[in-house]
Amino acid sequence: MITSTVAILFAVGYLLATVWLCRGIRLTARDLCLGGIVCAMTLVLATIRIPLPTGSNITCGSWIPLMLLALLYDYRLSMLSGWVGGILAMIPGWQAVHWAQIFVQQLVCFSCLGYAGVFGSDKRWKAICGMALAVAIRCFGHVISGVIFYSQNAWDGWGAWGYSLAFNLSSRLPEGILSILIVSVLPLTLMRRAIARREAK
Repeated sequence: MITSTVAILFAVGYLLATVWLCRGIRLTARDLCLGGIVCAMTLVLATIRIPLPTGSNITCGSWIPLMLLALLYDYRLSMLSGWVGGILAMIPGWQAVHWAQIFVQQLVCFSCLGYAGVFGSDKRWKAICGMALAVAIRCFGHVISGVIFYSQNAWDGWGAWGYSLAFNLSSRLPEGILSILIVSVLPLTLMRRAIARREAK
């Protein structure tokens, strides 16, 4: 009961905060095209997986496109693209254990990568803080989802929380850290200036 309440508060609070952050956004044809490309890249990279002994896996950089969209262009567009990506990820045979899983896992765990840009990207430390926040939200979303919806898969003697923490943090946390490291070494300032020059033409 307590876990379900925490999940509901987390999902509702997150969705309300994200909708509030996305207020006032006006999508142009360019935004729609860019968001579509990023969604496609995210979903394609998510199909390339490295299996782990825990039964989980690490994808081939599927978090990076949405993070870069948030840091280089508009974090609000990244959040909206994440929502679309989360919905599209359910199409190829994805089966929800419960309807609420769509909100806790799919909508939250994809769109939260847009939080990488909430602190700005003019300073590297701001980008790192934003990405760390995005990774923390995604990891928490996956852990809560595992506790509520996949507790029946828990290993003997582990319990729902122990199983979900071991299963998800063995994959989500390393993937998040790797994503932060890869994006951090990219020349974000130069990339952002190149985009600004192209838009000015």
